[in-house]
Amino acid sequence: MSTTSSAPPSNTPNPPNLPSTGGANASAASGSGTKDSNGAPYPEYVLNERVLCYHGPLMYEAKVLKVQNMEEPSQLTGKTGMHYFVHYKGWKQTWDEWVHASRLLKHDDKGLELQKTLKAAHDHPPNLAAPGLASVAAGGPGKGAAAHSGGAGSKHGGGAAAGGTSASGRQTVRKDARGTKRSRDEDDAARKPEMKLIVPEMLKRQLVNDWEWVTKHCMTVPFPRNPTVVEILKQFAEYVVSENPSNLKDPNLLLPTITSGLQTYFDRAFGNNLLYRFERKQYSEARIKYVTGKHVQIGVTEKEMSEVFGAEHFLRMMVSLPGMIAQSTLDPESVALIKEYANELLQYMDRERERLFLTQEEYEYRGADYQNQARS
Repeated sequence: MSTTSSAPPSNTPNPPNLPSTGGANASAASGSGTKDSNGAPYPEYVLNERVLCYHGPLMYEAKVLKVQNMEEPSQLTGKTGMHYFVHYKGWKQTWDEWVHASRLLKHDDKGLELQKTLKAAHDHPPNLAAPGLASVAAGGPGKGAAAHSGGAGSKHGGGAAAGGTSASGRQTVRKDARGTKRSRDEDDAARKPEMKLIVPEMLKRQLVNDWEWVTKHCMTVPFPRNPTVVEILKQFAEYVVSENPSNLKDPNLLLPTITSGLQTYFDRAFGNNLLYRFERKQYSEARIKYVTGKHVQIGVTEKEMSEVFGAEHFLRMMVSLPGMIAQSTLDPESVALIKEYANELLQYMDRERERLFLTQEEYEYRGADYQNQARS
């Protein structure tokens, strides 16, 4: 039973949206029916109205093309009430989709300000500096003064800015904090270096598929995975030692530190930054099984998430790595080293993707009970 200006399509794809370090699927619009979580009615929108539409952790400008009031739960959204068929500005028509009123906001000053806030949070994730990667600035674990006096991970800033040994092995001297404005600006730049990764096209497609299978088809990655993140990093290290890629500097010295640092990044980011909302209940299940459950023996059966999950979540972390590194205190030379290893790791995962990643058939479909609890 519904009144509509046009019937919705049976299946409309969405614009691809890669996971962010600010929390995958972090949409604040989670209400259902005709009222939001505070009991206030959702605003109504008219045909051809310009709106802002939540999509993953961000909002995008869109235009209302069709309007439909659903008295029964929609097959597409699982909700009743007003639904709108929207076209995203700048996207092809193939990305048009039906959305519930809870995903829309008025295109006004308040909505635009929230859009800017979400984008700022997406572009500048929290600092997740890992001790393992920080020690790269000291030339490896236990090397140089930086490793003992805080180094790249210390409160005094990056390896080059704090004194000690940089990734290239050169001794550096920290300028006096009362120096010129240019010196302070240079220190700030050194603390927030930029790292750009080259993500292979097939891995980009994998990210989009993973997002769609989880958020649109109510599926999760079964655990424990094989191989796990720990095993993938071990296999990558074996590949580097065996093939000795010419673009990687000092693998015998740096490889153990970098792989350990990536594992630490993954474990720290997993719960807050690498999950879609639909997966949070599964995360609780994993923690009970491997971390907090009564049967878990500390140091025996206890496991980190890098020992439980695999390539699907690890790839989400890898594409978020530049944002994490930008908020760290690593010096530019160390970031350049990590960049080379991270790009080589992405190429390795691309070559091994058929072995590392699950197909849609291997994802686990979650029934109504799980869906209701995950969305509550």
